[in-house]
Amino acid sequence: MASVAAVKFLFCFVLWLCCNFLPPCKGNWHENRYPYIKKASSFSSPSISTTSTNKAYDYIIVGGGTAGCPLAATLSQKFNVLVLERGGVPFTNPNVSFLENFHITLADLSPTSASQCFISTDGVFNARARVLGGGSSINAGFYTRANPRFIKKVGWDEKLVNESYPWVEKQIVHRPKFPLFQRAVRDSLVDSGVSPFNGFTYDHIYGTKVGGTIFDRFGRRHTAAELLASGNPDKLTVLVYATVQKIVFDTKGKRPKAVGVIFKDENGKQHEAMLVNDRQSEVIVSSGAIGTPQLLMLSGIGPKTELQSLNIPVILNNPYVGKGMVDNPMNTIFVPSNRPASQSLIETVGITKLGVYIEGSCGFSQSNDSIHCHHGILSAEIGQLSTIPPKQRSHEAIQSFIKNKRDIPVEAFKGGFILSKVSNPWSVGELKLINTNVDDNPAVTFNYFSHPYDVQRCVKGIQLAIKVVQSQHFKNYTLYDRQTTEKLLNLTVKANVNLMPKHPNDTKSLEQFCKDTVITIWHYHGGCHVGKVVSPDNKVLGVDRLRVVDGSTFNESPGTNPQATVMMMGRYMGLKILKDRLGN
Repeated sequence: MASVAAVKFLFCFVLWLCCNFLPPCKGNWHENRYPYIKKASSFSSPSISTTSTNKAYDYIIVGGGTAGCPLAATLSQKFNVLVLERGGVPFTNPNVSFLENFHITLADLSPTSASQCFISTDGVFNARARVLGGGSSINAGFYTRANPRFIKKVGWDEKLVNESYPWVEKQIVHRPKFPLFQRAVRDSLVDSGVSPFNGFTYDHIYGTKVGGTIFDRFGRRHTAAELLASGNPDKLTVLVYATVQKIVFDTKGKRPKAVGVIFKDENGKQHEAMLVNDRQSEVIVSSGAIGTPQLLMLSGIGPKTELQSLNIPVILNNPYVGKGMVDNPMNTIFVPSNRPASQSLIETVGITKLGVYIEGSCGFSQSNDSIHCHHGILSAEIGQLSTIPPKQRSHEAIQSFIKNKRDIPVEAFKGGFILSKVSNPWSVGELKLINTNVDDNPAVTFNYFSHPYDVQRCVKGIQLAIKVVQSQHFKNYTLYDRQTTEKLLNLTVKANVNLMPKHPNDTKSLEQFCKDTVITIWHYHGGCHVGKVVSPDNKVLGVDRLRVVDGSTFNESPGTNPQATVMMMGRYMGLKILKDRLGN
């Protein structure tokens, strides 16, 4: 029972729980290094007739996230840039800034949380970033470049790509501390055939390697928001708590053209930000794979029938907006341990030729802040109430569980996970609006494992993960007796990691295990694909002065983890826009 309790609690770093105690962002974070970051309520809206004044902008970037921040810093070198970010700042939030509190950030479901929980229609818990720095402020921090095949496939200039990655790396990327757990992952992967060991490298190479991290040696997170320090403070304005409600278009010409955006501030007051009257000025949407297709549809660009059903005026009928949504499915194998594991997130990865990636993390749910934290009804450890259907789990049942949980000894929370991720899944879903409120999540369906090829690869990944956990290297590290395959699988099945129904043969059929225990690794993408929604230079098809720069344009997730490439993309597209507009 102790090991079952441990895995249930440890899975809280994967699911989105309910801690409502994060402090609001306070202090003088904006007065020194980032004087151009202000609250949205400080904005003074110009009228449309004054778009030639200095209150209008050459570029309006919707979303100060993983791509938006490096994009803004780059464009501000030559042009006036306005960034509108719906969340707050990451700098003074300890649950964003420190590795040991990683899972608490995901646990916060309050309206001002840095992460916004959403549950796919499949029943899998997921999260959208709602903070300056975007996903780099709430993710596991692993930094690794894209598969070179990906760069060729999207048609990017390889020379410019190889200049853009180091620009990011010099500012916020670090070499990980590489604790004993990660060494056990490395040695077990190599012994299991994921070879050679390629050492520490940012590059995507078959075999086992150690990658970079945006956590420094003190466990402090460095996010894409820090890349704003490279911007020109005289030409850059960043507004936080600025929620863009729609893009404004001029429809009097042959083609609609973006002229500005309407956003609301932290007090609910509406503002209109306008572009200068120049055909090369643009609204650039960098709101991520969920936010970008959602905003395009709310602004009137999308499937005509869906827009009309919500009484949204149609600017452009494009049936492909929101289509082609993909999330890389992940399944985990718990590593029980008789010794406490120091906290580490993703540092080591096995890049296999099986179509799966193998990673490891450990030591979470041990901090003083979280060990007896109230995790609410969405908590993984509510799996202890698994005999009660999720919709019938009452407030009283939850309170009773929380009371009993306080008696669980700290020593029970030991061990880690081996993560198996399917690369480039063939299962495809879609995103649809459920209403016209930009604050609400749209309905997202990923159709995990609907394609048999994904199931085949998952089975191979689970078999490899089990081999890794059962290796002598882990036995030496954990001081724990070798577990049978059925016992290892049962730990995950009983943890109740999603809202999908479980089956009695989950520990007998790896195919069923994959389907029933699928979770996310937050690598969702698609919804605004090149050739269908945007051109190869990321301009929205059918309209003028509107561009998309984020992972919604990807047909696949780049490499093992996308954040490095998304940040590079922001820098790359900024340089490319400057070059196209100004010449060499």
